[in-house]
Amino acid sequence: MNKTNIGWINGLLGVIIFAGSMPATRIAVTGFSPTFLTAIRATIAAVLALLCLLWFKQQRPQSNQYLSLIIVSVGVVVGFPLFSALALQNISASRALVFVALLPLCTAMFGVLRAGENPNARFWLFTLLGSSFVLAYMLLQDQSYHLVSGDVYMIAAVLACGLGYAEGGHLSKVLAGWQVICWALIVAFPLMLVLTLYYFPANFTEVSYSAYAGLAYVSIFSMLIGFFFWYKGLAMGGIAKVGQIQLLQPFIGLTLCAIILGENINIDMIIVCVAVVICVMLAKRFA
Repeated sequence: MNKTNIGWINGLLGVIIFAGSMPATRIAVTGFSPTFLTAIRATIAAVLALLCLLWFKQQRPQSNQYLSLIIVSVGVVVGFPLFSALALQNISASRALVFVALLPLCTAMFGVLRAGENPNARFWLFTLLGSSFVLAYMLLQDQSYHLVSGDVYMIAAVLACGLGYAEGGHLSKVLAGWQVICWALIVAFPLMLVLTLYYFPANFTEVSYSAYAGLAYVSIFSMLIGFFFWYKGLAMGGIAKVGQIQLLQPFIGLTLCAIILGENINIDMIIVCVAVVICVMLAKRFA
């Protein structure tokens, strides 16, 4: 099996893990505030990351790699978790997943800016077409103020995530992908620990077991393990190309939302997801 195919397989495994993030976060915010959830999930993941680094006796990153690690931290350790948690206070997890369909475009754009990748014109055509379906869906919905607020947070989350993905994928070419997310978590750890203590709830008596389960998932899988596969996939197969696999995430996530949360999945969401997956298949062909 060649390097590119191995990259796609790792990317797919990462996407499958990430697909559970939205429903898990939706459950977790029923018991924890978005700010505390963002801080505590990063703190838990950072402790686990530190144990991994110590166990495998890894050396510290080079001084010129810390800027990239800070960018990764801002994007995927702080930005995406916080903005998505804020969004999920006002919109359903299934609706939030539609916005995830914009991630391949954002990742590809930041891949060009940060990693110097240069996909051809047909790749961009189908990538933009897929994103346009998502934007059309958003504009045609009958939205209240709260839904608009949640939409804005999800757009910010996607932008932050795309930056963190592209930067992490680029850094993974010289630093193992699992080390990239581990060191990014360590970089953010002091701030996240302070925020965890500051926003620490007065009591946990009203926190459900399901909220704890959601916290455990986003801390261990969404914040750490998923990135082991994802960054390896981006490094081996190319940021823009492998980034298109994210278009499968809404399908997987919508299924989980229906099964776990009992959310209604309307036909418009399904049509949009089918359309963007077709676009990503064509983008992959012409990448």
